[in-house]
Parts: sequence; C-alpha cells; structure tokens
Amino acid sequence: MLKKGSKLYSILTGSCPRCHKESMYSDRNPLHLTKVLKMNENCSHCGLKYQIEPSFFYGAMYVSYGLNVAVGIAAFIVSFVLFKTSVEESFLIIVATLILLFPFVLRLSRNLYINMFVSYDPEAGSK
Repeated sequence: MLKKGSKLYSILTGSCPRCHKESMYSDRNPLHLTKVLKMNENCSHCGLKYQIEPSFFYGAMYVSYGLNVAVGIAAFIVSFVLFKTSVEESFLIIVATLILLFPFVLRLSRNLYINMFVSYDPEAGSK
C-alpha cells in the first residue's frame, strides 16, 4: 500500500512527488518548529523545482483549512460523542488537538497540494 510510485507514499513521507528519492524538506522532522516550512529549492535527483511558480504554496492554505476542519470534527466526535464531555470541554479538546497537530497538518497540506500538480515518473533523474 505504501510503496514508491504511489501518491500516498509521496504525501505521507514528504518525498519528491516526481522521483520519490529525496525529502522536499531540509529538515525531515516536523517537530522542529523553526524549520517546519524550510524546503529544498530543487530535488537533487530529478531536478524538480518545488516552488513551481511564485507563491505556489498559498494554495496549500485551502487544503490546510479543509484538513483542520476534518481534524476538528473528528476531535469533537471523539470527545463529545464517545467520551460524553461537555461542549466547553469538547471545544478545549478541539483547540488542543489543532495546536498539537499543527506542524503535521501544515506539511501534509503542502504535500497534498504539490501532488495535485506533479505526478510520479519512474524515469525521472535517470536520464
């Protein structure tokens, strides 16, 4: 399921969407908050320029919004429906969940967005 050549592999690992051989990020750990958005300019294997056009990743903000809404709804369902918390406690759980998952959602939204425009090419970088 999670093998090179699939979009899911590139999205979940943050690897180059064209060749899947290198991480797009200069620091692979999303918990280093000062470097969470630092990306390499190009892939060293296939040469893909990650910033496809100026301000390319502004579109990822819309993806991030959708992901955060989904995470918030999931946190509400788990807390309110399953654990029978009050509305106020559920709200606090939603806020805490969004804060804790912020770096992961941020990177995941960028990974999703670039994978909408770039497809895997097994021949990339070997030419």
